[in-house]
Amino acid sequence: MRDTTELVCMLTLFLKLRGKAMQRQSSHLQARKRALRNRTLLEPLSWTFYPPELPLFVTWKIGRDKRLRGCIGTFSAMNLHSGLREYTLTSALKDSRFPPMTRDELPRLFCSVSLLTNFEDVCDYLDWEVGVHGIRIEFINEKGSKRTATYLPEVAKEQGWDHIQTIDSLLRKGGYKAPITNEFRKTIKLTRYRSEKMTLSYAEYLAHRQHHHFQNGIGHPLPPYNHYS
Repeated sequence: MRDTTELVCMLTLFLKLRGKAMQRQSSHLQARKRALRNRTLLEPLSWTFYPPELPLFVTWKIGRDKRLRGCIGTFSAMNLHSGLREYTLTSALKDSRFPPMTRDELPRLFCSVSLLTNFEDVCDYLDWEVGVHGIRIEFINEKGSKRTATYLPEVAKEQGWDHIQTIDSLLRKGGYKAPITNEFRKTIKLTRYRSEKMTLSYAEYLAHRQHHHFQNGIGHPLPPYNHYS
């Protein structure tokens, strides 16, 4: 992506996701307040409620088969507004596994944000559930250096992996090149976590923008690459 117009177009696409997250946060808070006022609950409240800062990852996929096109995030809690702005563009343009995105790719893109919660350090590297938990591992490689790697909760399930396959793949992702033994797996420090994931396709973004455009009383279609505030 080579110019400001393209960057803003990509950013605008993802800021719609930020709106979804904030709207959900607001609705959860209002529901919580109503429930507390009514005091009619028979069980504890269980809605997701986002604090103002959370760790997050932004994932881009492309095409009908939704091939990975970029994924970068942080385990440090960040303000959602500034964090989404930063990692939307970082994952689109600076993932070293892929070339920067181009304008021609926009119509085939899907963008997801994962807000990470419920971090738990566990003693057993198998103490997590496929499809429920994301995992972050820390290990010492064959050169004596500390390395880390993570998979979001959906990765193992999408790949059809069991616990061992996921751990071994994550070790390779983290740069471990020696043979993987069960004894070595037991040395891994593992943290499990959960995430709230939201996804938006470029087509959905355009449909939303078109709807907003007509709601404002303008009767002709928006050019797909214009941006407005």
